Amino acid sequence: MLKFPGKRPTKLGIRDGMLAPSPSTPNCVSSQATDKGHHVPPLSFSGDSRAAMRRLKVIVEAMPRARVIDSRGDYLYAEFSTPLMGFVDDVELYCDGRVIHVRSASRLGYSDLGVNRKRVEAIRKAFGTA
Repeated sequence: MLKFPGKRPTKLGIRDGMLAPSPSTPNCVSSQATDKGHHVPPLSFSGDSRAAMRRLKVIVEAMPRARVIDSRGDYLYAEFSTPLMGFVDDVELYCDGRVIHVRSASRLGYSDLGVNRKRVEAIRKAFGTA
């Protein structure tokens, strides 16, 4: 079986309250993007932000082919791989205290055929903010 994971991006994480910007390619969505093609709404929550992030970790861990790489009180980073070719998408969730920002991006290729947007919406639905 062929595997095409690509290299883990070095610019992931939170810098000055922001996740990495979306590339110009249509294989990324982010709640911090300002253009329609890349933008998705952030996740809303009520109550304790750390509890919300712990709940999101459980949701992500239960998703097919997901692997949580980093999980802190306000940040979660996971890799999702495709079953056949092993392409990897990087998913980040960041709670700024008001909302939970999300970014999902393919490492390789140009188009993701909407996979990242569908993944974010699946997370939103499981989290109960759809």
